[in-house]
Amino acid sequence: MDEKAFEKVFKAHFKALHAYALAIVKDAADAEEIVQTVFLKLWENRFTLKITSSVKAYLYKAVYHSSINHLNHQKVRMKHSEQQLQLHQQEEATESRAFQEEELAAQIKHALDLLPEKCRMVFFLSRFEELKYQEIADRLDISVKTVEAHMGKALKLLRSQLAEFMPVIVIVLTSLYLIVR
Repeated sequence: MDEKAFEKVFKAHFKALHAYALAIVKDAADAEEIVQTVFLKLWENRFTLKITSSVKAYLYKAVYHSSINHLNHQKVRMKHSEQQLQLHQQEEATESRAFQEEELAAQIKHALDLLPEKCRMVFFLSRFEELKYQEIADRLDISVKTVEAHMGKALKLLRSQLAEFMPVIVIVLTSLYLIVR
């Protein structure tokens, strides 16, 4: 196929092929690019291409396949974009939760630092070493009633100091519960 024959085929079929591609891909610029690419491949492969049907049938088939490939590529790109967005949102949520947990830990430490020494020791033995009140009383050589009083005081102070963090505490505890399950 020489240049004049190619130009003749191009002029004869471009508009109809563009309309055909547009009906498939629903975007004029994409349709134009698809048709131009089909013609470019026709020109580049003009010496090796074996067209067994009419040139018109070949072009329509090529535009159809290129349009379908374009739509499939768009779907893949869309899915990839959605996955990237989800990943980004998950990372932001994780960063936000980590920040909230750090802030909560700092507030808990601050609240515990406000406790009197004996009260803090009773709280630590109860909550972090998981000792029973009787075991704490025996270790510190105090009565169980004194242990109860110190725990009541500690919990009351912690509740008042950490009231604004209760939603975060609930979220963290719920997350931990779901992970443990």
